[in-house]
Amino acid sequence: MTLALRQPPLWWDKQGFAQFHAAQCFDLTFCFLLEQRLELKRKITTGADGKRVDNKRLLLDAWREFLRRATSWPPPFFIMLVTVAELAVFIYYAVWKPQKQWVTLENGIWDSPLTYQPERREEAWRFLSYMFVHAGVEHIVGNLVMQLILGIPLELVHKGFEVGMVYMAGVLAGSLCSSIFDPHSALVGASGGVYALIGGYFMNAVVNFREMIPLLGVFRILAIVIFVGIDFGFAFYRRFVSDEAGLKVSFVAHFGGIVAGMTIGYVFFSAYNKKLLKDPRFWLCIVGYIVFLVVAVIFNVFLTPV
Repeated sequence: MTLALRQPPLWWDKQGFAQFHAAQCFDLTFCFLLEQRLELKRKITTGADGKRVDNKRLLLDAWREFLRRATSWPPPFFIMLVTVAELAVFIYYAVWKPQKQWVTLENGIWDSPLTYQPERREEAWRFLSYMFVHAGVEHIVGNLVMQLILGIPLELVHKGFEVGMVYMAGVLAGSLCSSIFDPHSALVGASGGVYALIGGYFMNAVVNFREMIPLLGVFRILAIVIFVGIDFGFAFYRRFVSDEAGLKVSFVAHFGGIVAGMTIGYVFFSAYNKKLLKDPRFWLCIVGYIVFLVVAVIFNVFLTPV
């Protein structure tokens, strides 16, 4: 559920701050100024209980709640730790194991015990550890910037455990998806986890579209679709069209990550209540991801062509 300033806060905490659904504060970090311009044109509105509510008061309450969450303890440790670890591994292979150039790291990453390689899939840790290795400056900068932009606001309003589960579910789904649909390709980078965060945000926007400002909701969905489409296009080009020498890197992890984010993200980024437990989409997401894991493991053990 996103921040809809036409609705009054439903309950209050001990400090007197309005308690909103977590995704509302997440949206606030990106949409505060836009919603202020659109909503405050109507200074007084009618709340769900029929009472007249001051929109400026609602906006102030939402902003104070966001600031409280932003300065609360613990800080967004998961995304920060993952980012530092991925950057440290990149520096290790770029400096302590210097390559011919930083833009495209070569033999160092392909010989790494962290990289996912189809012929070494029996080393099960590679299905997760590939997220720490990146194929160059452009690759790692893109992933780190996106996961910081998406991950930190999410952790401000969700627990690090929840964001971590969605992120790692995307990483695992990315490698398993690649092992099935692109079984001869190696895999590096944290794109699966990043796309899981994108998928979770997209699912939230679609499910709660009716509760958003229409223009803002359409903008959010279109922005995600356009970004994903462009990134998929470049990944497809590099995989099948580009004549660059070297080991071909799979792009299927992007698809696996975003689907995992749309399923596991819906589970962990939703407000837990009795109504949610009766929602068939909640259980469909859980069962769907578990079935995918079981099928992928069976494929990798008994049916893989590699």
